[in-house]
Amino acid sequence: MSAPKSFEALALVNESNFENIALLLFQQQATENLVYASYLRHLGILPTKITSIEQIPFLPIGFFKAHAVQTGHWQPETIFTSSGTTGMATSKHLVKSVDSYLRHAQTLFEQFYGPLNQYNLLALLPSYLERSGSSLIAMIDWFIQQTGSPHSGFYLYNQADLLAKVAALRIDSRKTLIWGVSFALLDLAEKHEVDWNHCIVMETGGMKGRRKEWVREELHRFLCEKFNVPAIHSEYGMTELLSQAYSSGEGVFQCPATLKIQIRDLNDPFSPVADGKTGLISLIDLANTHSCAFIQTQDLGRVVQNGYFEVLGRMDNSDVRGCNLLVG
Repeated sequence: MSAPKSFEALALVNESNFENIALLLFQQQATENLVYASYLRHLGILPTKITSIEQIPFLPIGFFKAHAVQTGHWQPETIFTSSGTTGMATSKHLVKSVDSYLRHAQTLFEQFYGPLNQYNLLALLPSYLERSGSSLIAMIDWFIQQTGSPHSGFYLYNQADLLAKVAALRIDSRKTLIWGVSFALLDLAEKHEVDWNHCIVMETGGMKGRRKEWVREELHRFLCEKFNVPAIHSEYGMTELLSQAYSSGEGVFQCPATLKIQIRDLNDPFSPVADGKTGLISLIDLANTHSCAFIQTQDLGRVVQNGYFEVLGRMDNSDVRGCNLLVG
């Protein structure tokens, strides 16, 4: 098994070969990714001495703001950018193949939720729609196309239109998926109490500076009550990742085969902590073949069991970003 050279090769990743593939990819990126190689030299890390994924140093996510994080030499088809307030530096993720990213994202979604052509997808993502370069908008736009449903589409602030569409779809044979940024779902829930028990409600993106953050459990409880649904689903993704994790409720996320989480000590980001302990979320994303697969986030979390994790908050003084974080 070699390091994946294409998104198609990611379909071969499983629990038994993940570490071997990750180590091969590490050796490649430690040489061919100039930013990551420089970081490793600064740490005094000799790549050939790394023999387990627990030993791999993770690149701080802030490097995506100041550098072109790229493995090899190629021209990006697009550059995904993070959200940020005026004057704030934003992350930039150079993407070699947009089509491959979209097909990979579809594969991961369908592993958790089944074929997209079984859904009507209604996207309430105003803050993302109001800027360019969002990887989430690119993904959802692709998902909407793949549903093949004339009812699927984006909504900005037209709550009445969304409510009317959801009500009309109650008798439709497809499942209805409402995918919304958290502050927009909260705005809607505060103004309307509706019966969406025939829907899946997926939240992403936090409050994005529009409102005061809610504790995740309180937000989900409020939305469940107002929408009459048993659970609020969540998507965990970010500009710097090309894979997504999903939660079917209670804020517990499951990683796909291409994504593995480690929790590192708050005071020593090179030391893993035991399952159940809170620390910094570090991610190995094998889909980041052409950028950097080993990322140290600024999110706090804990592993609750193998492959499952919770996001609990953000490190103090870290930038506010829209990657599905609600303070818990």
